[in-house]
Amino acid sequence: MAKKLMDLAALIRSKNAGPFVMTFDIMFDDPGKYERVKQSGVLTPELFSKLYSTPPEGVHFVICDNALAFKVSIPRPVPAGDLGCSDMHAGQQYAPLLDIEVPD
Repeated sequence: MAKKLMDLAALIRSKNAGPFVMTFDIMFDDPGKYERVKQSGVLTPELFSKLYSTPPEGVHFVICDNALAFKVSIPRPVPAGDLGCSDMHAGQQYAPLLDIEVPD
């Protein structure tokens, strides 16, 4: 039975990585849950490109087995603090990741 990413991960967050980049951390406290997500292939650079309307070549996607984590950085659509920036700290950008379905 499929589960949502938010039910498997211990932490899903987004934050600034400078004024022009935001980063996402998806971390697990259970190796089995981490492997389930990793083997499912649902987390990809293409997914982040689609969710955040950024070119795939701008997505820096890292799978970190020793930390049971995925780390993704993408260009910010608007520089932090610039006119039109709705989330200066990028702390609310993780929300679209919560409902991603992860199959068995």
